[in-house]
Amino acid sequence: MFNAITHSQIYVLDQDQALDFYVGKLGLEVAADVDMGFMRWLAVSVPGHPERQILLERPGAPAMSEETAEQVRELVTKGAMGGWVILTTDDCRKTYETLLAKGVEFTEEPTERDYGIDCGFRDPFGNRLRFTQLKTA
Repeated sequence: MFNAITHSQIYVLDQDQALDFYVGKLGLEVAADVDMGFMRWLAVSVPGHPERQILLERPGAPAMSEETAEQVRELVTKGAMGGWVILTTDDCRKTYETLLAKGVEFTEEPTERDYGIDCGFRDPFGNRLRFTQLKTA
């Protein structure tokens, strides 16, 4: 039935700050930045792969009431929104050192796993992220 996943979404509390983190620190690129009037559609992607985007959405109208948006913002801050963004890299330890030097907050250092090496980190809002260096066959 389906042949691709094109967009995923995470909540961010400040889209300009999200842009600085996801593009400025992580090296992703802006796939879309559109003022739709009722919301800003801000999406990023891995360079060269615009077919898979992450929507960096600020909680609020039109999707939810202000009361619900405030509850969502509190959950984002606590890192309790669930979901993950997992990226891949060719060199987990080098990427870790590069991002650590840029001030990225890590929750787990690079760790050997059955599938490769990965580590965990957070964006400025509390969202959980990981990147993995997959084992080669």
